[in-house]
Amino acid sequence: MSETLRPLILDLVAFVAERPRPYAEVLDAWRTSCPRLTVWEDAVEGGLVACREGMVEATVRGHEALAFRPR
Repeated sequence: MSETLRPLILDLVAFVAERPRPYAEVLDAWRTSCPRLTVWEDAVEGGLVACREGMVEATVRGHEALAFRPR
């Protein structure tokens, strides 16, 4: 995970850790056309979030990453 994007990625994980959210809602909130801001892609590839039955939720790995998130 890019250290530059890490805070944004963890914000995305926290967003879906509160409660599973519909895929369309998450993409609408977190999608970007800027190739340097790959927050959604990095979170998925890093195994921090997963899409199941149209809902996005934080994985165990995502919850663990949040536990070590600097405040």
